Amino acid sequence: MSRSNRQIKELLGEKGPLAKAISGFQVRQQQQQMLAAVVDAFDKQASAVIEAGTGVGKTFAYLVPAVASGGRVIVSTGTKTLQDQLYSKDLPIVKKALKTDTKTALLKGRSNYLCSYRLHRAQSEGRFSDRRSLSYLKRIVDWQVMTIAGDVSELNSVPRDAEVWQHVTSTADNCLGSECQDYETCFVVKARRKAQEADVVVVNHHLFFADLALKEEGFGELLPSANAVILDEAHQLPEIASSFFSETLSSRQLLELSRDTLSEALVSASDMPDLRDKLSELDKCVKDLRLAMDKPGLREPWYKIKSKPGIKNEINHLQDIFDSLLDLLKIAADRSKGLESCYERLQQQNQRLNNLHNPREGTVQWYETFTRSFSLVSTPLDISDTFRKHVESWPCAWVLTSATLAVGQSFEHFTRRIGLQEPAELLLDSPFDYWNNALLYAPPNIPEPHMEGFVAALVDAAIPVIEACEGRTFMLFTSYRALNQAAELLKDAIDFPILVQGESSQADMIRKFCKLGNAVLLGTSSFWEGVDVRGEALSCVIIDKLPFASPGDPVLEARIKSIRESGGNPFVEYQLPQAVITLKQGVGRLIRDDNDKGLLVICDPRLRSKRYGTTFLESLPRVPRTSQLEVVQRFFKLLKDKKQAESIPEQVKKHENTGN
Repeated sequence: MSRSNRQIKELLGEKGPLAKAISGFQVRQQQQQMLAAVVDAFDKQASAVIEAGTGVGKTFAYLVPAVASGGRVIVSTGTKTLQDQLYSKDLPIVKKALKTDTKTALLKGRSNYLCSYRLHRAQSEGRFSDRRSLSYLKRIVDWQVMTIAGDVSELNSVPRDAEVWQHVTSTADNCLGSECQDYETCFVVKARRKAQEADVVVVNHHLFFADLALKEEGFGELLPSANAVILDEAHQLPEIASSFFSETLSSRQLLELSRDTLSEALVSASDMPDLRDKLSELDKCVKDLRLAMDKPGLREPWYKIKSKPGIKNEINHLQDIFDSLLDLLKIAADRSKGLESCYERLQQQNQRLNNLHNPREGTVQWYETFTRSFSLVSTPLDISDTFRKHVESWPCAWVLTSATLAVGQSFEHFTRRIGLQEPAELLLDSPFDYWNNALLYAPPNIPEPHMEGFVAALVDAAIPVIEACEGRTFMLFTSYRALNQAAELLKDAIDFPILVQGESSQADMIRKFCKLGNAVLLGTSSFWEGVDVRGEALSCVIIDKLPFASPGDPVLEARIKSIRESGGNPFVEYQLPQAVITLKQGVGRLIRDDNDKGLLVICDPRLRSKRYGTTFLESLPRVPRTSQLEVVQRFFKLLKDKKQAESIPEQVKKHENTGN
């Protein structure tokens, strides 16, 4: 796909195919630069890391060469929502503009597809007795006759978190593979075949890493034939990779294994009552182990509880049950493919239990409790070698891009964590005019976040800002505790509608926020990224504090210890860069197009009082800064009066030195 720089830029130029296909298309120099960088990586079969600020248009910058290349390209995104948008909206536009018949495919993890075999079994076993689940099951049965793809997202009348879905979809553990009686009509198999025949395949990071972690999610057949891999929202990669290269032993896995084994045993091993008795014993042991772990909502290092008598007793009991079941299933495995699969799953769970007793070097063991369930997890502290080996094993182009990868002007933190060595690097600022369209307000006289009264002071500072903005505000928090406290304080203090995360789904909250036009939305981590609200409905983003990760997180605690023991500085090398990237995501909610104008409020006094505050400021878009409320009020008055936004920096300059 070797072209001159001029030819490349013309694809996204004023007279290019995209300009003709999209009404109101705007030529952006940064987008053309990114396009050229992607094409260069394709030509050289090299790696490229690209930060493309909000508004660059990175999606078209990588989709145009992906479609035009003529080779096999894998595109992976951060969420299923973005995956669906790429496949259903953006790719068709590019294909039409380039006048090409490039074959495209959408591939999700197997749990996103209906399993006909498990649906039939759920019906025949009569597993559900409550009216709601029976109603959901009937809807799924009726839908099965009509669906072509079997994608569960098609069936909106059954909530995605309904328990029934667990019984009618498969996992890598319980899938019978080619020996399944429904193999030829399997929706997962059909999706794989379509993906194998496609030129551009759209997946998400969870599916991508499930393959790299050898979890056989149905993507492995594609990567060896790929000419290029494009990883969008790449800032998520280190954490997702750590998750997928982790080993998890959970109550849900064990109870599902018990349930599946019992179903198979009733058909193929009815003469083995000892097997059924041991499965009942396993169910009780799992529940007793959860009870021994105390309250829900814990996420702590395993060493804190593993020596407690109640925990030790149940873990030892679990091991005894595993030993007995392994002996019984070894005998029964030859009787059916289903029992053989259950035996293999039990062997895997037994190995994970052994690894919990004898942890591998470079891993941290931790546990998490929920209302009725738990997870025991072993997580690698460093995935850089693993990821680098995978990149090196597939000789194709690798393009990693996001709006938030760099800290200051450096990609070192990101490339070190994923093990990329000397990739091409490109840092592209947002084309939006932040200097004339935005203002950063750092409220004075707020205590540091660890001090009592911080949230109350934050709310006191936010109220006049919200009133000046007439609602139209996102308040982003780093914890649910602060969010709930702020929501309670705001309830009687402002007259604008308040939307609090948890009251409904994220999509529903965003719809309400846009429809109301004067609402105040309070959210935590999931609202810091991937939320796109354009126009006046969102004119202010208030961030409670610099988003340093909780020091009590077991994985973070272990990483800090590991860096310190190797002679490094964990704050500078890990904690600070991670917080900078997270803050950039939150800030990115404010200005979403050329016409957006708004106020950014960061209530953490450390932004001004600590030396590292400069690192945060240097990583954000260049905007006028103030610590005076009257400047904020004048800012919104200017917007309301529809005066020229260019007067904003001048108004700030009259009152104080902006520092920019």
